[in-house]
Amino acid sequence: MDLGIRDRVALVAASTGGLGRAVAEALAAEGASVVVAGRRGELAKEIAAQLPEAVAVQADLSAPGGPQALVEAAREAYGDPDILILNGPGPRPGTAADLDTGDLAAAVDSLLLAQQRLVALTLPAMRRRGWGRILAIGSSGIAAPLPGLALSNAGRAALAAYLKTLATEVAADGVTVNLLLPGRIATDRVAALDAARAEREQRPVTEVEAASRATIPAGRYGTPAEFGASAAFLCGAPASYITGTALRCDGGLVRSL
Repeated sequence: MDLGIRDRVALVAASTGGLGRAVAEALAAEGASVVVAGRRGELAKEIAAQLPEAVAVQADLSAPGGPQALVEAAREAYGDPDILILNGPGPRPGTAADLDTGDLAAAVDSLLLAQQRLVALTLPAMRRRGWGRILAIGSSGIAAPLPGLALSNAGRAALAAYLKTLATEVAADGVTVNLLLPGRIATDRVAALDAARAEREQRPVTEVEAASRATIPAGRYGTPAEFGASAAFLCGAPASYITGTALRCDGGLVRSL
């Protein structure tokens, strides 16, 4: 299937590892010109050098002016982005009963406010051209809040509500707005969460992983490449009638429709 995104400009936030990197690689494989962004500038350069057409930008979206600097660098390299991938590091694990107000504010700033700033900077050009894709890398916690991840659940749910509202406002302009929700994908983040759970429960990490796989109908963790392929489809021309949707890539983990 031709996704129709050859030579489209894709800005992928937090793409120096994990799911962000997988999405950047998938978009590049489809012929998009990709802006690889992250706090680790040298790593971003290494990743960009491995892609067919890409540039690297060191960016901290939580810093003052960070989103503006990232978008300006993307424009300098390729012009206004056609595709915006919203992504950011997950906050620390923790329970809702033990939330710290400062930590909650930081999670909202990272998972909602920084992402909204990127949208505000890139959306006007998409609307003028009559074509755009905004896709957020979310979490299955949006559909079913995850135990022990209260900060992530709260911040990502707020982003989902904002994007769902936005989708209805810009659909007629040819701009789609969606979320892609990973379940248990084999990334460093998931490995760290498994390790934290193993330490908390005082049992081997292999037992934690086995117990987690047992809850997934597919019987395994997903791969970053599978997630990236799903993201690339949602960013493509064939997905032009899909908007305002939270699609799960989770092997059947979440039992609700």
